[in-house]
Amino acid sequence: MSSHVIAICVLALMFIVATAMPINMGVIAFVGAFLVGTLVAGMETKTIMSGYPAELFLTLVGITFLFAQAQNNGTIDWLVRLAVRAVGGRIAAIPWVMFFITALLTSVGAVSPAAVAIIAPIALGFAAKYKINPLMMGLLVIHGAQGGGFSPISIYGGITNKVVMEAGLPISPLTTAFTSLGVNLAVSVLLFFVFGGAKLMRQQVPKAERSGKGLPVSPFGPPVAVAAQGPQIYGDAENESASEERLTKERSTAAVGAVGATGSGSAAGHAAVDLNEGPTFHQMFTVAGLVALAVLTLLYKLDIGFVAITIGLLISILSPQVQKRAIGQVSWPEIMLIVGVSTYVGVMQKMGTITWVGDSAASLASPLTVALLLLFVGAVVSAFASSTAVLGSLIPLAVPFLASGTGVDPIGFIAAMAVASTIVDVSPFSTNGALVLASAQGIDRDVFLRQLMIYGGIVTLVAPVVLWVLFVVF
Repeated sequence: MSSHVIAICVLALMFIVATAMPINMGVIAFVGAFLVGTLVAGMETKTIMSGYPAELFLTLVGITFLFAQAQNNGTIDWLVRLAVRAVGGRIAAIPWVMFFITALLTSVGAVSPAAVAIIAPIALGFAAKYKINPLMMGLLVIHGAQGGGFSPISIYGGITNKVVMEAGLPISPLTTAFTSLGVNLAVSVLLFFVFGGAKLMRQQVPKAERSGKGLPVSPFGPPVAVAAQGPQIYGDAENESASEERLTKERSTAAVGAVGATGSGSAAGHAAVDLNEGPTFHQMFTVAGLVALAVLTLLYKLDIGFVAITIGLLISILSPQVQKRAIGQVSWPEIMLIVGVSTYVGVMQKMGTITWVGDSAASLASPLTVALLLLFVGAVVSAFASSTAVLGSLIPLAVPFLASGTGVDPIGFIAAMAVASTIVDVSPFSTNGALVLASAQGIDRDVFLRQLMIYGGIVTLVAPVVLWVLFVVF
């Protein structure tokens, strides 16, 4: 048995063990990377660790830490109410606003994970408040990001067009762009109705909430929007942060002077607040921080993880006690899962397993079969690794048979490959899926993780076939 086959079998075994037993797959993946890397590939520890996704780790920690603080000081709640009033109380419009905002961000050059990182926490806040299916909301954010991801001025579009042009193949940037938008939009429409969209179309936000009067300080329930996740190792941080939250709440309700009948600062009742009175200083500062996050990462291309943690530190200086709870709300189990699997995939890439799979597919006789297998390889690998890396590595593998006059349309195949390699980013093992998982509120994360895994698996198996039929066969 070759080392490549062993690596693939170990990856499959990881899924089986993690599914059958309540063990974090990231832990299994780290052990797998160590054993396969040392015993099978003969790698040194430094080589194995070079596949550790430090940037992804920092992104997940920075974003979840920053938005935990934004939730704890009421900023997300206030933004939710503003957005609801902007759509005139039409709850069914909220998921589509999230879809098109995210698509717009990626179409003008935002990296897909950066756009999802900015929009997902707000979108999932809407879902928690207005009982929108969180899976549907999170998936529409991701599909929106991928839908706009292949415009000629986008990151994905630029990479794909460059690789194809260097290979001397015919290219149509707009075909790829509209294919991506059309497919993701069609999938989103289907998801919208499957997960209760028709019911949402018959619902309206209460008139009092649309006007901004009589709204609870925290639309998610208690002042803290999300229960602290992971092991609590911060001593009295919970009690101290609760005191700070009560202080923040008192400041935000002082302008209206109305206190709920069930008590002030308790989990049982919430003070009423008039949206027209405006946000507190903490909330305005946090909004300015979120705007700065978008500007610095989208326009100046600064690392989103470092920027998020920096802004989080500034907010922490204003509310140090709230910061303690926010640290506990960072999604450590999900981060362990993502970085562990990514490290193992990095070992497979260094072993040449990914290239071996692509070369094996390209050596087959039938051009249509080669095209289908390459689409599957792109989808499967991208579900766990960087979509950017997949686009840059698999398209060159397809060049020999695309350029050999086999009858496969290069423009159609490139469009299919582009979509197949990015639409699977709904997987919780990809950056976008991980960000949605980390942003989910008020739900069982284990259940949500399984839902994302199931949906990701369906997309990975079905999307390549559908795209192959639509853009390669016909």
